[in-house]
Amino acid sequence: MEFKILQKGEAKHHIYITDDAAKITNVPGISNAEAAYVKGTFAEEQTIATINQYGRCIYIYLLKGKKTEWQTKEACRKAGAELQAICNKSKATEVAISNFSASAFAGYHLAEGLALANYQFLKYRTDSAKIAYTLKTISFTKETITAKEVNELNTAIAAIYKARTLVNEPLNFLSAQQLAKEIAALGKEAGFKVTTLNKAQIEKEKMGGLLAVNMGSQQPPTFTVMEYKPAKALNKKPIVLVGKGVVYDTGGVSLKPTLNSMDRMKSDMSGAALVSCTMYAVAKLKLPLHVIALVPATDNRPGENAYVPGDIIKMYSGKTVEVLNTDAEGRMLLADALHWAKRYKPELVVDFATLTGAASAAVGEHGIVCMGNADEKTKLAFRESGFAQYERLVEYPLWDEYGDQIKSDVADIKNVGGANGGAITAGKFLEHFVDYPWMHFDIAGVSFATSKKGYLPVGGTGYGIRMLLDFLQHYGKA
Repeated sequence: MEFKILQKGEAKHHIYITDDAAKITNVPGISNAEAAYVKGTFAEEQTIATINQYGRCIYIYLLKGKKTEWQTKEACRKAGAELQAICNKSKATEVAISNFSASAFAGYHLAEGLALANYQFLKYRTDSAKIAYTLKTISFTKETITAKEVNELNTAIAAIYKARTLVNEPLNFLSAQQLAKEIAALGKEAGFKVTTLNKAQIEKEKMGGLLAVNMGSQQPPTFTVMEYKPAKALNKKPIVLVGKGVVYDTGGVSLKPTLNSMDRMKSDMSGAALVSCTMYAVAKLKLPLHVIALVPATDNRPGENAYVPGDIIKMYSGKTVEVLNTDAEGRMLLADALHWAKRYKPELVVDFATLTGAASAAVGEHGIVCMGNADEKTKLAFRESGFAQYERLVEYPLWDEYGDQIKSDVADIKNVGGANGGAITAGKFLEHFVDYPWMHFDIAGVSFATSKKGYLPVGGTGYGIRMLLDFLQHYGKA
């Protein structure tokens, strides 16, 4: 998908945004009869009207303001998703957008929804040429958007497309080693440094959590470090992003049921895709921030040498963990990455992981469960970014009582805390490995969709990238 400013000449397909049905006559190129038809359509409580002039299609969207600005922005995105289907049905290759409404942001967010809905993963479809969407370009009249906003849209949408594709790739392509190669390619394209530790280097570092999860696999693990450091960064100490990179999760010896569980576990590296593709956007946009990202990666299998419940693992930090469930593997490798982050003396560390079914059960597909020890200003900034991008956050407490649930009789801690408060006890486990400002984001409920919903496609969603990128774009600004 490409975004650009419309050059001279009329577009064959054009979307006009208005917030007043009485002003339809201001839309260029429509007759009085067509204007009357549009007004009639809006009188019937519809918000999108289509005029087919045979040589040209005009789509008019009536923007109805919501209670809050963030809800109004989301209405624009959803309208964009509706228009995406209409444009492709009309075989449009390019559509132009003009914003006549009082909401300056309407054109931007309508285009955002249109583009997000236009994603397809067709790599393995032999009929791809037949079912591919025709729409490739979204143009704007110069009054509708700025050149800076066009660049932001091009970058953010590209990052989300790349993340979705990584999540959609199957294990027989995307091993831990291949994931590291894909991240290296992102770094080369966007301009950030990428270093990957192989199994021998991981063993030398004694990353016990990552190595334990990898024991049942015939594929080696990787640990990938990304860094973007501009000459004049606003932050004196780096922001560190950590993403869970379990490229496939069978549950290990604690085997998952296949139906509605293991069948979508290629998406268990969604956190890795999220932080890697956010790094792509940060570098492409040349944000004035020093940012590092870490991705520990492996698959989790019940192989002949797999770790088992009852094993005691010495982690990278030196702490010991009693393993009671090998399907609670994400926290094992994340713990090693969080301990690695200490070497940077970071200003802030955030991790993203498809960590618990408990988070998914609690808030479903409508938001991200988060928790952490960061200050209230940071938490507020994340919440505001979540609302602005409609990738909303629900903060859970990290009360001491939840820590009691993961106390072990034979080791420092155990890797599960029982049936209750599962998302929080997972967070309390991770908390053992941090000594810096930190936030944990559990994206289990939002990272992968089993059916198309608005601008979110079937498969990988890229959910969380816009929220995190928004937070970073506003970081350090009053």
